[in-house]
Amino acid sequence: MKRLEGRVALVTGSGAGIGEAIAATLAGEGAYVYVTDVDGAAAETVAGRLVKAGASARALAVDVSRGQDVAAMIRDVEQGHGRLDVLVNNAGLNVRSDFRHLSDADWVKIREVNLDGVVRVARDGFGLLKASGRGSLVNVASIMAERGLRQLTAYSATKGAVVALTKGLAVEYAPFDIRVNALAPGFVETALTKRALANPGIHKALLERTLLKRFGTVEDMAKAVLFLASDDASYITGAVLAVDGGMSAGL
Repeated sequence: MKRLEGRVALVTGSGAGIGEAIAATLAGEGAYVYVTDVDGAAAETVAGRLVKAGASARALAVDVSRGQDVAAMIRDVEQGHGRLDVLVNNAGLNVRSDFRHLSDADWVKIREVNLDGVVRVARDGFGLLKASGRGSLVNVASIMAERGLRQLTAYSATKGAVVALTKGLAVEYAPFDIRVNALAPGFVETALTKRALANPGIHKALLERTLLKRFGTVEDMAKAVLFLASDDASYITGAVLAVDGGMSAGL
């Protein structure tokens, strides 16, 4: 039997990259998946691909930095299913900059998506997770939450806050049978990391710090999220799962 048969899932930022892989993996395990992304056309493409493959999915254009978008997303799910069994906070972005040159506008842009968006979705989605009776909330953080790297300071700050938020929510949501965990990816070859990994020096240095001597794939991340979302992790909450090829252990 499929691990998420009959369950309802929502993945933010699932129009491409890690989010797309998560949506596809959850759908492949039987979940009805809400594919949401700031790029509505991308969300439609992913949802269409899932439906064509025999899965059940619906696309929504959602900018998690906008409270009205998140509220509308939650209403849509409530009207369609009345519950969420799995909620994945994946939407995120980065603006690479030496911290001394970071503008207020860029800081706000990063924070509004990576932190404020996670807060809104986790808060507004509480009622739907509670209605599940076995809700699972997975926040996508980063190993950079506990590490420093040049031009990633602002990004790291927001991901560190997501880790703290995850632990706090695990405590607050436990009485309602909602598990809350975080995924901490290492370096994965996606559009978000393309610029950094294109630099031969950075590419070599990061691989040298990775014990398994390869970068992660979006499928590696999706499988880890599936684990956290499923009953296989029914006794796990408040955890931060590093999926980084051993980078954090070796630093």
